Amino acid sequence: MTTLKKGDKAPDFSGIDQDGKKHSLKDYEGKKLVVFFYPKASTPGCTAEACDLRDNFERFVSKNYAILGVSADSAKAQTKFIEKNELPFPLLADENKTVIQAFGVWGPKKFMGKEYDGIHRTTFIINEKGIIEDVIEKVKTKDHSAQILG
Repeated sequence: MTTLKKGDKAPDFSGIDQDGKKHSLKDYEGKKLVVFFYPKASTPGCTAEACDLRDNFERFVSKNYAILGVSADSAKAQTKFIEKNELPFPLLADENKTVIQAFGVWGPKKFMGKEYDGIHRTTFIINEKGIIEDVIEKVKTKDHSAQILG
């Protein structure tokens, strides 16, 4: 599904978070950036993933990481997700799927025998120079921090 791979230059994305603040790749130069794509705010798997990242947020910060979540939810849904789970990182409300498509994580999925298009749960780790260091396609929602930080 994802065409981007380790060693590729990360897409020069730009998106708006839950508060209307713009985030671009260049805003994170000099930091490692975790960009995690998730299907839908406030669903069980997405909540488990976001809360695991939240619970390990200080570890990420101490290792010079920033975290950015992305889904096609509205800013209002992202705000509710952040408030309900006390998430310390921004979530892009990518309703027009610009960032989602730039990273190549939109495509056919199967759930309970039905096929539909949606977001593939994928995480990209981007280094300080904007190069993709890792792509995690088999995300363990309850243990995602360990997949990233080792």
